[in-house]
Amino acid sequence: MAEKNLEQATFAGGCFWCMVKPFDSIPGIESVISGYTGGHTVNPTYEEVCSGTTGHTEAVQITFDPELFPYEDLVEVYWQQTDPTDSAGQFVDRGDSYRPVIFYHNEKQKEIAEKSKAALQNSGRFKKEIVTQIEPAETFYPAEDYHQDFYKKNPAHYQGYRSASGRDQYIESIWKG
Repeated sequence: MAEKNLEQATFAGGCFWCMVKPFDSIPGIESVISGYTGGHTVNPTYEEVCSGTTGHTEAVQITFDPELFPYEDLVEVYWQQTDPTDSAGQFVDRGDSYRPVIFYHNEKQKEIAEKSKAALQNSGRFKKEIVTQIEPAETFYPAEDYHQDFYKKNPAHYQGYRSASGRDQYIESIWKG
């Protein structure tokens, strides 16, 4: 069997619990890890990140096979999970640790993300400016075990949170309406 040529993608779109499931079942996705990135504290805890003192953003790091699911398609899935016009957080989660960011791992990813952001801005789908940041990937710290695959471990809590956060209603109105 040929060795897979795997890549990584890192996306922040509010609560990382809500960013795992949309990517988790896509063919070519090897793993989706919840964690923290973009800050100055080494190996931060959830409590530290929530305090707003570490500079980190909750994010997911995806290991994927670009032959089966190209990065361009991952970016399209990402847009459809977030409110790209809200730089102050996502849905009920407010603050820098919940800001929307595409963290690129190489120049090709940066170019794809910038082109996709421009296309989304020009699409007319949104009346406000697309403010999602595109930044270089930094050290990624996996979150505590209880955050990993939260939607599988705590399905009722996860579904209740998603619904109460306004995320599902927003996605439905913007992308499926």
